[in-house]
Amino acid sequence: MQAGKGISIPSILKVGKGALARIGSYLKKEGIEQVVIFFGNGLIDLFGTDVMASLKQEEIRVLEYSELDTVDIDDIITLAFAMPNKTQAVISIGGGKVIDAGKYAAFLRNIPFISVPTSSSSDGFSSASASLLVHGKRTSVPARLAYGIIVDTQIIRTAPEKFIYSGIGDMISKITAIYDWIYEEKCGYSEVNDFAVMIAKKAVNSFVRTPYESIKDELFLKELVDSLAMSGIANEIAGSSAPTSGSEHLISHALDKILEIPQLHGIQVGIATYIMSKVQDHRYVRVETVLRETGFFDYAATLQMKRDDFIRAIDMAPSIKPFRHTYLHEESYREAAKKLVREDEVLSRVLV
Repeated sequence: MQAGKGISIPSILKVGKGALARIGSYLKKEGIEQVVIFFGNGLIDLFGTDVMASLKQEEIRVLEYSELDTVDIDDIITLAFAMPNKTQAVISIGGGKVIDAGKYAAFLRNIPFISVPTSSSSDGFSSASASLLVHGKRTSVPARLAYGIIVDTQIIRTAPEKFIYSGIGDMISKITAIYDWIYEEKCGYSEVNDFAVMIAKKAVNSFVRTPYESIKDELFLKELVDSLAMSGIANEIAGSSAPTSGSEHLISHALDKILEIPQLHGIQVGIATYIMSKVQDHRYVRVETVLRETGFFDYAATLQMKRDDFIRAIDMAPSIKPFRHTYLHEESYREAAKKLVREDEVLSRVLV
């Protein structure tokens, strides 16, 4: 047994229809009475009235609120230390940008962070890191797991479908990420935390076995969000992103560097997961089935993503995290991945 290792888990985890309108009662139960709120672009008009009414009803004081559209680390440092000293929690309501900005600001000030995502595009809302611009380059910086996660599935449902597809791609990637981590241990480069692996496996397996008629079904969206949240817990247990981010994420990060305008994170990751599941010869039938039956592949095919970009990204992937040893850190598997991109029948319908 590991003694003395503290694992943080959210004190508030509420996922369901109408959750946003109950935010005041969730915070009141935790003794939080003074907050700063950051909204994503245009979201004060959409959600501000409901949020403010819920907080006012519970006599929670909003010290400051604003819309935020920056992930530049210097801007966020300035923002963090401009917040009133009596701030008891930072709330971010919106997509990945405002979630990451609020998360890092709260981390700098050592105060609780409440994550309120309005889309299911990735597991970033539940992770302990933030994707920020550092000297103009997207960089993953350490932060802290959210004190609270509040997800209104009605809001998730009304978001554009591309965000749901992105969440599907990010979630299915745990299949290849876990396998990479196990392979890394087998090669003597890492040590797997079995409990973290169990949590990550349970998260992805619960999701892929969820019955649904539409990706906007309440049960499907709740399972997607719950599983993405569980992924954050797996990373917290592991002390790294290894349980949920492997070679498929390296391909996506490389695409971010190659492309002037990258696609949504989870879209790139979903395609890369299909590639790596076949390279690993691990659960590729399940991966292909989920991505086909949800409509993920059909949506991805409309984006005109280029085969050559994925080939370049595969070659670049090991340099993204040189300290790791995923399948793509070995030349033979990189060659197999590139061959697949060129010749695979499914990818021939998705990439151009």
